[in-house]
Amino acid sequence: MEQLINIMMVVILLTNLLLLGSSRLGTCIPALGFQGILLGLMLPVLLLSPEGISIHTLILVLISIPLRGLLFPWILFRIVKKTNIRREIEPFISYPVSIFLGMLALVLAFWMSSRLAGTPIPSLHPLMLPVAFYTILVGLILIVSRKLAINQVLGYIVLENGMYVLGIAFAGEVHLLLELGVLMDVFVAVFVMSIAIYRISREFSHIDVNQLQNLKD
Repeated sequence: MEQLINIMMVVILLTNLLLLGSSRLGTCIPALGFQGILLGLMLPVLLLSPEGISIHTLILVLISIPLRGLLFPWILFRIVKKTNIRREIEPFISYPVSIFLGMLALVLAFWMSSRLAGTPIPSLHPLMLPVAFYTILVGLILIVSRKLAINQVLGYIVLENGMYVLGIAFAGEVHLLLELGVLMDVFVAVFVMSIAIYRISREFSHIDVNQLQNLKD
């Protein structure tokens, strides 16, 4: 079981690097969905006991995996289809630099985790805090470094994924009502932003936020 958890943590780290280094939405969106499925499976694997999995955990998994792993990627793919945008050519920060920032963020994440190592904060796995901090930092990098609104939405979802892992690391188990509330907030935000992106694309034939800043009354 320990080896399975280690593999899941490493794969989440690798998907974060892939999101930073790929310009193709056809690559980034499935990677985001795969990350969401792994996050949904992480909780029952970590909390698996001889007595089985609690109803609380089961409900959370049954809601989290379809939302993170299926619904969010489906919404993003719908945007891609309607806007006919397949990749981001010129982000604010180039992809090699983004990967470099990602490596620095990884070092920072492990440093932040080491600073908390001597505190009485519980953690179900030694890699949980680094993975949580790193995923949050990657989400922030994606939000500030990309021009396309759809990539910024993707970064927002990655940021929430990191907050989810952080909640598990600190609390041992995310409170059901709290997590459901956060998931619904993210769903509504992604849904609204998707509609906005589609409307912007229809009106201006692009979803480049840098060009939108130049609009005048």
